[in-house]
Amino acid sequence: MEAHEIKRDGGKPQKNSGRGQIEKADAILEPFCYDIKEYEKSFSLSRKVWAKICDDAYRSGRREPALKIVLGALSNKIRLWVIEDKMYHEMREAWLEKYGE
Repeated sequence: MEAHEIKRDGGKPQKNSGRGQIEKADAILEPFCYDIKEYEKSFSLSRKVWAKICDDAYRSGRREPALKIVLGALSNKIRLWVIEDKMYHEMREAWLEKYGE
């Protein structure tokens, strides 16, 4: 399922360090290295989960960390992205430059 999300995003699957295998839920979509968590009803975000995402992003070329959460089944999915506050403000500033207030 996560491989489908990576393809849908236009991302590139990230290799699992040390084993050379494709890690099914990690991908690169510049400037992000992101992890995908797909659940039917809920997902709990913790400091430990975010720390691993940040560590993976750093190890994959010092990219920006992101988390994509996909909730729901079949065609009734909600897709959410979690990014750091600094990146959110940078993206908002770029949006305002392009589209105005």
